[in-house]
Amino acid sequence: MADGINFAAEISRYMGETVTIFTTSGGVSGQGFTGVVLSVNAYFVRLITQIGPAPGCVLGNACTGFTGGLFGGVPAAGAKVDYRLINTVGSVADIPIDKIASFVHNAV
Repeated sequence: MADGINFAAEISRYMGETVTIFTTSGGVSGQGFTGVVLSVNAYFVRLITQIGPAPGCVLGNACTGFTGGLFGGVPAAGAKVDYRLINTVGSVADIPIDKIASFVHNAV
């Protein structure tokens, strides 16, 4: 475990920076995760892999094209709603330290 703790300490030096982490898993997850290091502990690295949009309006009001409040909202009559934007809330990857095959970061 001491090696995992030292590795976690090394990764924590890159908090707030964009890195790529390749894992020992196969498939899509083995192709690596690129994101900003949010937190590190002896067991996991947390990367934000996609940042969601900043809130522009309160949910359920006229500027979103929805009426009926937060949980019962329906598109207002004639509203053109881009559902891709509504569903983009960001994503986070929690990667186990013991499953990291390679940690890639900028040299400078």
